Amino acid sequence: MTSFSSDSLATTDQYAWLEGIHDAAALDWVRTQTQRTEAELHDEDYAQSVVAIRKVLDSTDRIAMVTKRGDFYYNFWRDAEHRLGIWRRTTWDSYCSESPVWELLLDMDQYATTQGAQWHFAGSSFLRPTPGEPHRKALIRLSPDGGDQVRIREFDLENLRFVEDGFDLAVAKTSASWIDEDTLLVTSATDETNTTRSTYASTARELTRGASLADADVVFEVDQEHVAAFCYYDSTPGFERIVTTDAIDFYNSHTGIIVDGTHHKIDVPTDVQVSLHRQWVLFAPQTDWTHQGQLIPAGSLALSHLADFLDDGRIAQVVFVPDAKTSLQGLDFTANYLLVSVLHDVAAQILVFDLRNNFAQSTLPVEDPMLSVSVSAVDDEDTATADDYWMTITGFTTPTTLLRGSVGEPATVLKRSPERFDASGFAVTQHFARSKDGTRVPYFQIADAQLELDGENSVLMDGYGGFQHSMTPGYSPAMGVGWLSKRSANGRRPVYVMTNIRGGGEYGPGWHRAALREKRHRAYEDFAAIAEDLVTRGVTKRERLAATGRSNGGLLMGNMITGYPQLFGAISCGVPLLDMRRYTQLAAGHSWIAEYGDPDVPEDWEFVRTFSPLHRLTDQPHPIGDYPASLIWTTTTDDRVGPSQARKMAAKMMDLGISNVRYHEPENGGHAGSTDNDSTARMLATSYEFLWRQVR
Repeated sequence: MTSFSSDSLATTDQYAWLEGIHDAAALDWVRTQTQRTEAELHDEDYAQSVVAIRKVLDSTDRIAMVTKRGDFYYNFWRDAEHRLGIWRRTTWDSYCSESPVWELLLDMDQYATTQGAQWHFAGSSFLRPTPGEPHRKALIRLSPDGGDQVRIREFDLENLRFVEDGFDLAVAKTSASWIDEDTLLVTSATDETNTTRSTYASTARELTRGASLADADVVFEVDQEHVAAFCYYDSTPGFERIVTTDAIDFYNSHTGIIVDGTHHKIDVPTDVQVSLHRQWVLFAPQTDWTHQGQLIPAGSLALSHLADFLDDGRIAQVVFVPDAKTSLQGLDFTANYLLVSVLHDVAAQILVFDLRNNFAQSTLPVEDPMLSVSVSAVDDEDTATADDYWMTITGFTTPTTLLRGSVGEPATVLKRSPERFDASGFAVTQHFARSKDGTRVPYFQIADAQLELDGENSVLMDGYGGFQHSMTPGYSPAMGVGWLSKRSANGRRPVYVMTNIRGGGEYGPGWHRAALREKRHRAYEDFAAIAEDLVTRGVTKRERLAATGRSNGGLLMGNMITGYPQLFGAISCGVPLLDMRRYTQLAAGHSWIAEYGDPDVPEDWEFVRTFSPLHRLTDQPHPIGDYPASLIWTTTTDDRVGPSQARKMAAKMMDLGISNVRYHEPENGGHAGSTDNDSTARMLATSYEFLWRQVR
């Protein structure tokens, strides 16, 4: 099979100069367009929206979610007083009180002042202490700009400071876990020799204190054409091992363990997802899997004792098999139970399996199908909390509630988040649209209970449709104050619609695979079908219909702009993939070939081009006046998708004479689009205000 070079193609691309992320000419264009957008949008209404969103993000009475480590409960917190945030901990009794007393561990604003740089807290990893002793060391992940690259530093939990001359890993796409107090297991994409084409680490190294990472022994390595080497050290007493994953692509991988220097491969098809917990190994096949004569359907969950499976391949139990309306979403272990989260028509269910009683099944009660419910173990290694779990309940108009329970006993409400916007009179309903091929596609509608079906309601649709990611109900104060709290010119409250299109995981692997590669257009047909259904039902009309999406959802928005412009009045397209000819050559794009196809393979490019918005602009042109008002936005420091695709799309639209396109690119924020509450508020307010002014 012949192929051709994307790099050579770039030389004939008239917008290739915008790929130079920090090139002077590209940044001049970015600043000019960003200033133009801000001059139009950033007025008093925008400022009020920023203040309203910032207020709910900074609220001090929101729930401080915690993670238990030893006797303490840890939390990272941002508010108006702590822009970059504080890392802190408290005791259980204190946490249960209305006003917990927190011990400050790390003040990121103060750290930024001493360092002369705006470092952002990106997580922590604790060294397992000697039994009976407190935790004394942690690794802190620090992002310089909100992107995926981090610096990792050793932190002393007794003296509450970074360890002088301690572990300090330079900024890169890095992960690290403790093997012992003087040894780390590190994967880090620091140079070409240990970086995959997808920009992730290709090696795992055992780094000893005082040694350089470059000289550390390689304990695991993958082909640089693969996505990444993912490794961590499992320090669970009695189950110490290195867990390895060779991520071949986004949906195919090999998993294994290294014990006493010997690598044991877990021999299953590459599209069977594998996870490990103590003595258990779990399998989630993405396509039907026949194992030792037993059919394990796609989307199922099976488990076995690891020793048994490595010995003779025995499967102990298939604990979950989906039907046409259910899908596996997640799992966690307490000491004696397996907790499994399931969706049924996008409504939450929690299944409980007794590991001591032949996997006997029960359920945790769920009060309302329009709410999302998630569960996780509190600390399965502490005998006092062995079978305790956290339960989080949230909904579009229902503030988040945190409960704690023990399997077999009722859960107790610990914390309730206050209402952040006036949701009185809103109704949450679920609807189904019929897509082009006849598939029923669900969506949630949040609207006035007395909604008039005359087409005169301002509607914001939200979508993603990729990577088996499920869109589920959740309380979003920022959306509440930034969108649902507005009033249109006719005095009505706007409508918010969350879509569950194919490509996501709402109905399991089949729902996802239905929109993979050459079938990608099904996701776009689903979204368009929901837009048409909203019009048919009389909820809205084209002039009052807005849509938003980010990342893969940005690609969705790009295809709405270029494929279905007649359906929308306005679109916000954030941190997007848009140039599908070049996406594998930019940032981490090579890792997504399994999702979209490889444009360097001519047969793949034939179908990839049909959903490449940058190319659809001229391959499938529409009358200039048909295009919706479009805000295309990103950040300069997005090191996952990269800013160039957004730049090129906006520039091409402008050159084609599409006058209602605007571009916005602040410097920091990474792929998330923000680094703190202020930048989050500004990012959201810019998007909401742009859309609102077009469809109100």
